[in-house]
Amino acid sequence: MKNVLRLLPLLPGIVTLSGCNHAPQKSNGQNSQKPNIIYIFADDLGIGDLSCYGATKVSTPNIDRLAGQGVQFTNAYATSATSTPSRFGLLTGMYPWRQENTGIAPGNSELIIDTACVTMADMLKDAGYTTAAVGKWHLGLGPKGETDFNNRITPNAQSIGFDYEFIIPATVDRVPCVFVENGHVVGLDPNDPITVSYDHKVGNWPTGEENPELVTLKPSQGHNNTIINGIPRIGWMTGGKSALWKDEDIADIITHKAKNFIASHQEEPFFLYMGTQDVHVPRIPHPRFAGKSGLGTRGDVIMQLDWTIGEIMHTLDSLHIADNTILIFTSDNGPVIDDGYQDHAYELLNGHTPMGIYRGGKYSAYEAGTRVPFIVRWPARVKPNKQQALFSQIDVYASLASLLDQPLRKGAAPDSQEHLSVLLGKNNTNREYVVQQNLNNTLAIIKGQWKYIEPSDAPAIEYWTKMELGNDKQPQLYDLSSDPSEKTDVSKQYPDIVKELAELLESVKEK
Repeated sequence: MKNVLRLLPLLPGIVTLSGCNHAPQKSNGQNSQKPNIIYIFADDLGIGDLSCYGATKVSTPNIDRLAGQGVQFTNAYATSATSTPSRFGLLTGMYPWRQENTGIAPGNSELIIDTACVTMADMLKDAGYTTAAVGKWHLGLGPKGETDFNNRITPNAQSIGFDYEFIIPATVDRVPCVFVENGHVVGLDPNDPITVSYDHKVGNWPTGEENPELVTLKPSQGHNNTIINGIPRIGWMTGGKSALWKDEDIADIITHKAKNFIASHQEEPFFLYMGTQDVHVPRIPHPRFAGKSGLGTRGDVIMQLDWTIGEIMHTLDSLHIADNTILIFTSDNGPVIDDGYQDHAYELLNGHTPMGIYRGGKYSAYEAGTRVPFIVRWPARVKPNKQQALFSQIDVYASLASLLDQPLRKGAAPDSQEHLSVLLGKNNTNREYVVQQNLNNTLAIIKGQWKYIEPSDAPAIEYWTKMELGNDKQPQLYDLSSDPSEKTDVSKQYPDIVKELAELLESVKEK
């Protein structure tokens, strides 16, 4: 792997790669030391899901306060329209489509980031940070082959730069439904070992397909395997009863772990990478939030997410370290309404528009697939403002390295560009281009006012969710300056622009 990384600049044709209002502040050195960094990935949150981005049917006062105190981006993009590749892109600084096996990972996937890859967490450790990953992971665990959840799991997040991990292995709708802390399943009884399969049923636990009478949240599609807490999941598991999570407690547990990490490391620079399970399916709010939004459980878990962010902000305030903490809040990809359970999300929208004015959503090459909320707060250094510059999450890695004057190790973050002044809202210079990736690895590229989607033979509509994927056998071109909703394909009117952007995209692929 190290040899591959050294050869990157010499291999122009390579596409598939391995690896890679505040409280008074402390005077104990926090204000003079390197800033703490917290990066929070919400899950499947749309740019139209927050009141600070224009939502009127749901209120997110804590995230609104964060936006009001920081830089609120309106043209920021995730690398990908699904979870695993988006997270991979952020942490490696490499486009996920350059590496095989970066699609949506099953719960027993091996760790998909090569341990020789220099991750953003590695870079921050080099810069003197204590690092933690808390919450949703979805980047695999263990070696190739099925993950063994009954012994210490390695490699894990600690193998790629994180000092501490407390993670959900995959997604909350996938087995195993357990937490992993520093390589060990939390609360596991060794006399009740866990078995997981994504190929066939294991053990004799009920499934949604065989025992629909035991289901409390019925699937709309796809989720008909092992039933945990009355909810049928993707994949089969047996064993580990004492370790199973209760869905309504997940937000409380991961928020508590994040707050504990912050408090334990308040005297030194720390990096917290936090992934919430909200607003991913199954949407099971804590009773504090159940029924409170008026928009069904999807609205309720948006409220729960807002509470989570408020708890993190309150912790920073109470410890008097908010001023010197960079807090970044965003989403891994765009929203989806019905993603596999009969939770009446469509019926209870009540005029709420998770996608905002944009076309598509999660899984899609259209704008709502990767144009996401993105907020950066650093009270000591950043003045509140609205940032309209074109920006990609892939550039967080190189930008933070620049902020810290931390040289990148050879071969690290090959696609990440330094755009620190944009990240901090100090100028609004657009990135030259932004690359988007959909479920089928169809790529799109945005440059200036134009967006080009490459031709694809993949399906136009995602089978289960009926989401428009943006796939078409012909190239597509949209003028986002006059048509941000991508209603009119103007590829026939501007063949020269199509040619220019197609060539630019090919040059990025061949980099």
